[in-house]
Amino acid sequence: MDPTLLKEREAFKKRALAQPAVEKKRKAEDKSSGHKFKKRSKPTPKPKEEPAVPHFNYKSSAGSSQYKFGVLAKIVKHMKVRHQRGDTYPLTIDEILDETAQLDVGHKLKLWLTTEALANNPKIEVLDGNTYAFKPKYNITTRKSLIKLLNKHDQRGLGGILFEDVEESLPHVEKALKLLGDQIIIITRPIDKKKVLYYNDKSYLFTVDEDFQKLWRSVPVDGTDERKIEEYLEKQGISSMQDVGGKTVIAQKRKKGGSRKKGNFKKLNDHLEGILQDYSQP
Repeated sequence: MDPTLLKEREAFKKRALAQPAVEKKRKAEDKSSGHKFKKRSKPTPKPKEEPAVPHFNYKSSAGSSQYKFGVLAKIVKHMKVRHQRGDTYPLTIDEILDETAQLDVGHKLKLWLTTEALANNPKIEVLDGNTYAFKPKYNITTRKSLIKLLNKHDQRGLGGILFEDVEESLPHVEKALKLLGDQIIIITRPIDKKKVLYYNDKSYLFTVDEDFQKLWRSVPVDGTDERKIEEYLEKQGISSMQDVGGKTVIAQKRKKGGSRKKGNFKKLNDHLEGILQDYSQP
């Protein structure tokens, strides 16, 4: 072999050995760094926090009509109960809300109660502009006033008074009725089972002779027509009361009208004389 070539070969090897192997180290570093990267765990994402919803206070809401009328109904019921137990003195709006445990109502609702609801309620009476009391159907507070009211109804022919109206108006009504005793007659209506109070006028109580009772009961009138009873009384010279009951209206039969013959009317066109032309002839 040529000695020059050998020299060049040796020189090439020396240069090659003199250069460091950088690529192998980079690969090793890449492997070690990749291994370390795989060991690292990914951070867990934090859950998204939902926006806080503001708490809705239905008591302070001015548009809740159900709550408003619920407060009003509770007030009217409380005023009725306290009137029935004898507490008839008026209260302010703050005192009413305190006794009904409703002090947490808003300003708008309190304003609505004082200006509209309580002022226009038929069961509430406004006194001195700022106090309120229960307004019953009848202004009776004692047993004597109840007897006077029932007697007035009886004299005017108005009949009795419902027990529920008296119970609403008179405090301690059960005790009052027990003390009145037979001065009042209580009758239960069969239609709706409601109790009705009547004044027991003892001036109508009188003793009838037994002979007259026997004569009265000896006359058989069961199944007898009222018209025949009236005729019998007239024969005996006794006139009966007239126009007591409702008059019976006899339905009159309608007369069937005869069938009308259709007339043959001749239509004339005299007002068109001289205008119309005859095209029947060719």
